[in-house]
Amino acid sequence: MIYEIRTYRLKPRTVPDFLDAFGEAYENGRKQISPLAAFFYSEIGPLNEVMHIWPYANLAERDAVRTESVSSGVWPPKIKDFIHHMKSEIFTPFPFMDDFLSGAHGPLFEYREYTVNYGTIPGIIKGWEEALPARNELSPCAMVMYSDVAGDLNKYVHIWPYKSYEHRMEVRAKGVSTGVWPPKGSPKGAIITQDNKLLHAAPFSPLQ
Repeated sequence: MIYEIRTYRLKPRTVPDFLDAFGEAYENGRKQISPLAAFFYSEIGPLNEVMHIWPYANLAERDAVRTESVSSGVWPPKIKDFIHHMKSEIFTPFPFMDDFLSGAHGPLFEYREYTVNYGTIPGIIKGWEEALPARNELSPCAMVMYSDVAGDLNKYVHIWPYKSYEHRMEVRAKGVSTGVWPPKGSPKGAIITQDNKLLHAAPFSPLQ
């Protein structure tokens, strides 16, 4: 399984119109060919940004689905006038992760992106595997995955749902105070940079 994350920076004040156009095209054709894992728009962090996350078995299926969507006329949506910048990245889930979380778990989502030193991803995966079950008792991880084919390498991202800003702070404080989080088994000094953004889910996102 791979996930493609497509991040679009939109022109100011066009997010609602983008969501309407994207959602209509998705619900009326693309969803039947290839459903989303999640769709978010930014609340805190880079503004006027949307992120759509697509699951595929492999790169060959991604290419086949995109070809079928275009040839059938259901895709792409009429959104080009709203877009300022587009980025696509391919990620592979950590091996112990199940499918992308779905259903009602938000409405607030935190997307965390870490750049790490070369060669440390295997050790990070091991540390997460040991620590995540206890962390999931506090709030579930929607997905954790590392960069593979396209985009910056030596990077991993993790997505967390929360009921509110207060819930996020409570969970994070409890994780530290109980020693549950962050993972203790990850390589010391592996992380170079850390970034995050807080997001909301679009009405048509499978993860809410």
